[in-house]
Amino acid sequence: MLKNISLFVSKQLAILVVLATLFSLYYPQVGSSLVKTSWVVYILGIIMFGMGLNVKASDFKELFIRPKFVLIGIGAQFIIMPLIAYVLVKGFNLPLGLAIGVVLVGTCPGGTSSNVITYLSKGDVALSVGITSCTTLLAPFMTPILTKLLIGQSIDVNVIAMFLSVVKVVIVPIVLGILAHRFLPKIAGILKDVLPMISTLGIVAIVIAVVSVSAEKIIANLGIIVLVVVCHNLFGYLFGFLVGKSVTKDMAKIKALSVEVGMQNSGLATSLALTHFATQPLAAVPGALFSVWHNISGGILASIFARIK
Repeated sequence: MLKNISLFVSKQLAILVVLATLFSLYYPQVGSSLVKTSWVVYILGIIMFGMGLNVKASDFKELFIRPKFVLIGIGAQFIIMPLIAYVLVKGFNLPLGLAIGVVLVGTCPGGTSSNVITYLSKGDVALSVGITSCTTLLAPFMTPILTKLLIGQSIDVNVIAMFLSVVKVVIVPIVLGILAHRFLPKIAGILKDVLPMISTLGIVAIVIAVVSVSAEKIIANLGIIVLVVVCHNLFGYLFGFLVGKSVTKDMAKIKALSVEVGMQNSGLATSLALTHFATQPLAAVPGALFSVWHNISGGILASIFARIK
């Protein structure tokens, strides 16, 4: 019963985040009182712990069995999305706060929901999990370095502090989840039943926290923010698809690469923005809106991909 409720709630993610965004824009004071931005780090940690519960050591065998496609996915993730972010920042001449947020989204690893969308797309789920797991483990190194390279000239980026943040918020919870899955299988089994719902509500809470705090500025810049976020995501899908087409004729792998590149761990981008760029409140907004949009676009993409043999 609880598992069914959890799955039902998780399937409503796109609707819930849209409603949370609208609510926070119209009632920012209520939203900010319900969910504090200081909670975002802990909420994301819980979500990452849930990912760890679903990751097994065997998931990394993809790296050894088919290293070519996993490495291509990792390279595409950390090259395509940061470059798209840089082009969008320069092309739209974004103010510093938004520029930081867009770059953070681009330099973060693949989002955990990419595995679900790949499954719904009838793509190569094992490859998707392998890429997500590897890019997540590389994030403490790649995200701070790429962020420094892309926006370091505009603002001081503390690479070491950001590295430690990613380790604390992402790697530690995931490792704890993997250990729980291995050594506490009964408890892990119970938690796995409810964590889809907890993760969904966690993402909704992050959206409420970020949008409520910056509601006025979001409304003032809504058009450009939405346009940039949508372009970032859709171009990620497109170039991921083209990379896949250039290296294989296996449509399942092509779908996985497309989804992996286009879907980001935008919750991490939001957390890093709140932690390291507090003087730029708009920096957290692209990550929050990306969370809203890529769940909508991912569902649409999955319905299209599922029809492609």
